[in-house]
Amino acid sequence: MTRRAFVEQIMGLPVSVHVRGPGADSPAAANAVAGAFAELRAMDAVFSPYRPDSRLSALNRGEPVHDPLVDAVLDLCEQARQRTGGYFNAYLPEPGGGTRFDPSGLVKGWAVERAAEHMEGYEFYLNAGGDMTVRGSWRVGVEDPAQPDQLLTTIEVVDEAVATSGSAHRGAHIVDPHTGAPARGLRSVTVTGPSLTWTDVYATAAAAQGPQAVTWLATLPGYEALLVGDDGALLATPGWPLPA
Repeated sequence: MTRRAFVEQIMGLPVSVHVRGPGADSPAAANAVAGAFAELRAMDAVFSPYRPDSRLSALNRGEPVHDPLVDAVLDLCEQARQRTGGYFNAYLPEPGGGTRFDPSGLVKGWAVERAAEHMEGYEFYLNAGGDMTVRGSWRVGVEDPAQPDQLLTTIEVVDEAVATSGSAHRGAHIVDPHTGAPARGLRSVTVTGPSLTWTDVYATAAAAQGPQAVTWLATLPGYEALLVGDDGALLATPGWPLPA
C-alpha cells in the first residue's frame, strides 16, 4: 500500500502527517498536507504564548484584541471549564498576583482538528507532539511514562482522536486550578474519542484531578481513557480499547 510521510516543526514541536492508500503519493495529497501545515502555522501566529506579536500575547498585555478566532477559543475555554468541573482552566495565576490567559491545553487539539479538515478524503493521521487525529484504521502506541522510549500498549484507532497529558516530557507542568499546586497522583492520561479538541481538554483535566478522574472520564459518552498512576498502577474506563 502506498504511504507517504511529511514532517515539519510547528508550535515548537514536531508535527507529522502520514498518508496512505490511493492518491497518497499524488501532488493533490502533498497540497492537502501543505494546507494542514499552513493552518497550524496560522494558529501558532495567533495563539503562541512565546511570540510577542501573537494575539494571545497582546491579550495578556491588556491590549484590545478583535479576532473571531480568539473569541472562539475564549468561548471553548469557558465550555471546557464548565465540562470539567473547573479542572481545566485557561486562566493561570501569576507569581505577582493576577492571572494570564493560556489556552494551550485546548488550542493544540483544536488547531490540529482544524488542520485535519484540509486532509478530507484521505486516509491519514496527523500527529502533533503525541496528540493525533486519525482517519481510517491505524495502530497507535501509548507511551510508557516511566520509560518514554517504550510502549505501554498498542491500540487500534478508527476515525478518532488520541491525546495524552502527563509529566513524562515536560515535568510537573500541569496545575490543579483549585489549589494552584502542581497536579499529583498521575504520570499520564491518554484519552480517545471523536474530537481532538475535547480529548486534549479531558486528558489535561484528568491529569489535574488525579486518579479519581477515572470515574468522571467513564461518564463521558464516546470517550475512553487509560491512566497511569505515580506508582505505575493502571486505571482504565470500561470501554478502553483492547491491545491491538
